[in-house]
Amino acid sequence: MFLKELSEAVGVSGQEDEVRNLIRDRVRPHVEQVWTDALGNLLACKKAAASAGKAPRIMISAHMDEVGLMITGITSAGLLRFRPVGGIDPRVLVAKPVSVGKDRIPGVIGAKPIHLQQPEERETPFRLDGLYIDIGADSEKDAASAVHLGDLAAFRTPFRELGGGLVMGKALDNRVGCSILAEVLEGGPYPVEVCGAFTVQEEVGLRGAGVAAYGLKPDLALVLEGTTAADMPGQKEHQFATTVGQGPALTLMDAAGVPSRPLMERLQQVALQQGIPFQFRRFTTGGTEAGRIQEQRGGIPAGTVSVPCRYIHSPAAVLSLKDREATVRLVQAFLYSVGESGVPVA
Repeated sequence: MFLKELSEAVGVSGQEDEVRNLIRDRVRPHVEQVWTDALGNLLACKKAAASAGKAPRIMISAHMDEVGLMITGITSAGLLRFRPVGGIDPRVLVAKPVSVGKDRIPGVIGAKPIHLQQPEERETPFRLDGLYIDIGADSEKDAASAVHLGDLAAFRTPFRELGGGLVMGKALDNRVGCSILAEVLEGGPYPVEVCGAFTVQEEVGLRGAGVAAYGLKPDLALVLEGTTAADMPGQKEHQFATTVGQGPALTLMDAAGVPSRPLMERLQQVALQQGIPFQFRRFTTGGTEAGRIQEQRGGIPAGTVSVPCRYIHSPAAVLSLKDREATVRLVQAFLYSVGESGVPVA
């Protein structure tokens, strides 16, 4: 399963090489052009069907990077200090296995054990300055021979299938979007030109997508994401944001911007016509690349379709393969609709 390969690959923001190489090998036989831009985005363009004539260019983006940790210091005992890369809740870190640096040195995130904590310490979450990575080194010199300041660490989580068509793995935000985009590029031919943008540095400021959109000059853009699902005990339904198993989620607004209304209406129309289940993302915190893309050049209509994921930005997320497959179907049907009805504009 390609999603498994992508999930287990290491690609913390700024070092997406391994993920990029996997995707390049996968999509190269199915497109006419593949290249990497100056920032590190992997761009792959598939021509429109020969009968389509002058066809619009559709950009579909999915970011390759994942949240992780950066090594910022080494103690005299050989333990590694770190800071987060992207948004990570320190409460999910204790006792989690990680891989450090390009050599994937195994380590585990440690903290003071509960037996040694003062009563007041047990009442509050660990702070980042109370955590460290243990790679088994016995001195600063020993650790420094294997790890350097600035090295990145990623969660070390095997991908596995759960019951009910669910899967678990690290970095499903947004390796699921990358797997969907790769499958869309493998399909076709479409009545439009499709340019896939597998982008970098989304988790640290939506950086890659803006550069990719500026260079590609698309007529419209669609962003594929893994998004928050909080469908669990203790939450009221309106607080779920999205629900795993109820289809792809359409974003009507988020912290980065308001997607193109005609584009989102077309997606809804296509889903209803094709009998594809979908839901709305009932949450406006957090942003996607659509907000950055729509600001490029003279403005680019952009919108987001997401796969609901529980526990994103943690060592292990969970999603439904049925949601993923429904998202593939929706994106492909949308591309055909643009060929039939044109680019949705205000």
